[in-house]
Amino acid sequence: MTISFRSADLTALTTDLIAVPMFQDEKLFTAASAALKKDFGTAVAAALASKDFSGKEGETLMIYTGGVKASRLFLVGLGETKKFTLEKLRRSTATAAKKAKALKNKHLSISMPEVAEVLPEPIADVAAAMSEAALLSLYKYDKYLTVAKNGNTLSAIQFVSRSKFGAEITAGLKRGEAIAEATIHARDLSNAPGSEIYPETLANDAKKQGKRYGYSVTVFDRKRIASLRMGGVIGVSKGSEKDPRFIILEYGAQYKKHGTVALVGKGVTFDTGGISIKPSANMAEMKMDMAGAAAVIGTFNAVASLKLKQHLIGLIPSVENMPSGSAVKPGDIIRHYNGKTSEVDNTDAEGRLILADALSYAGRYKPELVIDLATLTGACVVALGHYTSGMMGNDQETMDALLRAGDRSYDRVWQLPMYDEYEKLIKSDVADVKNVGGRWAGAITAGWFLKKFIGDYKWVHLDIAGTAIQEENQDYIPRGGSGAGVRLLVEFLRNK
Repeated sequence: MTISFRSADLTALTTDLIAVPMFQDEKLFTAASAALKKDFGTAVAAALASKDFSGKEGETLMIYTGGVKASRLFLVGLGETKKFTLEKLRRSTATAAKKAKALKNKHLSISMPEVAEVLPEPIADVAAAMSEAALLSLYKYDKYLTVAKNGNTLSAIQFVSRSKFGAEITAGLKRGEAIAEATIHARDLSNAPGSEIYPETLANDAKKQGKRYGYSVTVFDRKRIASLRMGGVIGVSKGSEKDPRFIILEYGAQYKKHGTVALVGKGVTFDTGGISIKPSANMAEMKMDMAGAAAVIGTFNAVASLKLKQHLIGLIPSVENMPSGSAVKPGDIIRHYNGKTSEVDNTDAEGRLILADALSYAGRYKPELVIDLATLTGACVVALGHYTSGMMGNDQETMDALLRAGDRSYDRVWQLPMYDEYEKLIKSDVADVKNVGGRWAGAITAGWFLKKFIGDYKWVHLDIAGTAIQEENQDYIPRGGSGAGVRLLVEFLRNK
């Protein structure tokens, strides 16, 4: 797929479909309608005279112009300018891209809103939102389909404007494209079957991405992990034939003087629940239990592509959680990298066991901030559904910044409390901490477990169990792996 910008009138375009976003405001709608009538004549005039389209949010209208260069106009409503958000623009752009795909068009032209310069957002951000949504909306995991892969003939999307801010628009389009590509890679990793992505191959993918985008990747094997006394990683992996890996990414060492941010991603490439085995229903989704790891790799791809001036460390503990005669058992006690012990009350609470080692290890880099992402608890899905990630941590300023980044990227988060009263729920009689806290407040007690293993740094935990694994298609987010976390983190790091 090629993304490009052209400064031109719509009548100059040779394309299969021209999508035109239009605002509902009477003055703007009248002016845009008049311009379209002038450019495309009686067919447009007759279609608009029907009053079937008024620019309301979500409205669409297909017009066949009878022209040779561009025979179809697709009008998409944006609603009122006073209610404008980047998300509404993303959704309207996604609608246009999916329409072109459904029509089996090869080339799509999308008109930038002609009032983009006066919208309450920088024009580069407007452009970034549009290119990002267009690419993300066309995604389909089709690697294993033998017929009509993706069903997508669309090969080029051209954004068009008569704006004098062409340089800003071009830069925004490229940014959106980079973020979309990174999110799509995270989706591909999450959607791949467990027979394809397991600790070794996840590490190999990270190496491949590092070479492509220009960041370093170091991988520890079982022997090295054991020598570091990462009891959580070793313990959870004991039931699997697949050896664990501990993956370390690094980008922007030259920016270390500005501080170091560490991103930690849960990399359970398949989670049966171990001895505390899960019900069989929907267990196939557990190939996506490494979505946190996928988000970290995707974020590194985007940050490196955008050349952000940040020093980033990525830490991915990767295992399979399988039941076998050698698997870790309920009642076992694990000693983690920092020397603390945890009682394994439930082997299906395995993500926190491996994250404990990674969060402890993060202290070696003396980071100013550590953010972990994990499909950690079903309790978070119960609390927040599939539209918002749970957030906990020890630094309110960082959490406020992530909340703002989530609102702008629409990869949203919501803060959950970490009151001291919750800590007693994970008290163990035989170890420093217990890995589950009972039925109530499961997402919060999981966060409290992790807090036991952080070092002397600012820390935020993101539970992406609901947002990373989608049950139904949305405007530009598909059923299955969503790539949650990538757009959020890039927006946060861009403005840090």
